Amino acid sequence: MLAGATVALVGLLAAFAQPPTEARLVGPADPTSSPEAAAGTLAGQAARYRAALADAEHFDEQARHAEDAAEQARAENTAGRQAVGEHAAAAYRRSTTERWPLAALSLHRPGSTADVLHAQGLAEQLADQQDREVGRAALSALRAARYTDQAAAARAAAASSRAEAAGVLADVREVVAELDPALTAGWAGLGTAPVSPAQQARNTAALTTWQTGLAELAAAGITPPPAAALADPAALPDGLAPLRDATGAIVPGVASAYVAGHTVTVLPAETVAAVSAGLAQLGKPFVPGQAGPDAYDCGGLTSTAWTQAGYGLPRAPAGQWAAGTPVPAGQLQVGDLVFSTDPGTGPDDVGMYLGGSSVLSASADLYQVAVRELADLTSAVRVTLTPATPAPAPPGVRPATCSAPPLPAADAADAAGATTAAWGGWSNGLIPRDQLCALGVASHRLRCDAAAAYTAMSAAYEMTFDSPLCITDSYRSLDAQVDAHHRKPRITAIPGTSNHGWGLAVDLCGGINVFGTPQTAWMAANAARYGWVHPNWAAASGSNPEPWHWEYGRLR
Repeated sequence: MLAGATVALVGLLAAFAQPPTEARLVGPADPTSSPEAAAGTLAGQAARYRAALADAEHFDEQARHAEDAAEQARAENTAGRQAVGEHAAAAYRRSTTERWPLAALSLHRPGSTADVLHAQGLAEQLADQQDREVGRAALSALRAARYTDQAAAARAAAASSRAEAAGVLADVREVVAELDPALTAGWAGLGTAPVSPAQQARNTAALTTWQTGLAELAAAGITPPPAAALADPAALPDGLAPLRDATGAIVPGVASAYVAGHTVTVLPAETVAAVSAGLAQLGKPFVPGQAGPDAYDCGGLTSTAWTQAGYGLPRAPAGQWAAGTPVPAGQLQVGDLVFSTDPGTGPDDVGMYLGGSSVLSASADLYQVAVRELADLTSAVRVTLTPATPAPAPPGVRPATCSAPPLPAADAADAAGATTAAWGGWSNGLIPRDQLCALGVASHRLRCDAAAAYTAMSAAYEMTFDSPLCITDSYRSLDAQVDAHHRKPRITAIPGTSNHGWGLAVDLCGGINVFGTPQTAWMAANAARYGWVHPNWAAASGSNPEPWHWEYGRLR
């Protein structure tokens, strides 16, 4: 029996070791048919969830506007009714002659006719004014009622959209509960973005450890149960036992099983899906404010991964902290969210724990979705456990920087938002080759996050123009900069200062090298989605017009 399980385990690992291919994920009817099908289906469901939440926020905004308008209309109605009341009270106090001045006309006093007619005119003006006040009061009452109805309808629509979003998450949890661990392991290995050799070693080690654990479960016939089935340690599914920490205390939300002569941890199906979804993004670039599918920031990665597992986490690390249950020291498990904090402002960075001291994150200091080593693992929450009392956001919370290093004073004060292009401690044009990633075109290389973003952008460009991006220049060594400046002194940077020397700039061709073409229009509309920008100086109206020159980020 043990030998059979070992053979199965070896076979599964061999399957996982095959080079992954780029998945164009369009979810088929059966998400359990293949890793690509599961990834595509759950990514589509996550998009549906986000769209439903966006609709709810839109309807909430409509409701707020309608409620404000209704309140203003009610105030106008109150003022109008008060004015009408004042007119009525004044009319009640007037004498009969004051109410009907024409009654005072007399053939015997012809000299008084002018005064009577004047008084009649004043009376008619008062009557007209009263009629207008009555009309305004009536219209304001109608407006208040109409806006109140609109607000109620918008609130109902928002509630319906939130119910739809909750339904999507429930559907996702049903799907992930049916996924075989071998299939989920294959999902984790779908990432293909360029990575430097040193980072690739760290990423591969973590991915292999994760896939080995899932293969072991698959060989033993264990399918991770849903989180709800692991909530009560006294009523776990057959074959599972409570997991205990080093002190003997039960670890909530997970279980253990005895497989092939040793005890293994059994995580909830949702946790397995979230970790696999996150690992499948390895190598994709860090771009602030992004939540996939082509780039992420720290909160965007963890939010998207857990949404694909059936838990709709907010984007901000502070919100993710409040959505989970704090994990006591010694009970940290794979999939838990680990936070780095900034004193006084709360959670500033977030990643998914992978075991040991490894964390998966889209942090600014690594430029990519990557496995990083984190010494401080004391601030963590478990997503699958509902907090008894949600933790409030700390006072003065600011947007998370995702461990971005502080900007130099000159950069921080730059109104255009530009930042230094220097990185890694190397000099411009002297970056080691093994720290850059190939673009798969001739010998072109870029910093690895820029390479991943370029690759994704080129694939999207090809869908429109039936050919990938045409490139003539990328990373430019110091020697190459000297040569280029010697040949083209008027249009090249002084050697040692070019953004090409940081591996963060490209020169493109194939129509992008000419202003006013469909290709340049496509770049203007889409490049920013992948983190690429056309610097102001290179614009048609800039100091040195270069339609072909594009940079990864707004660089100084």
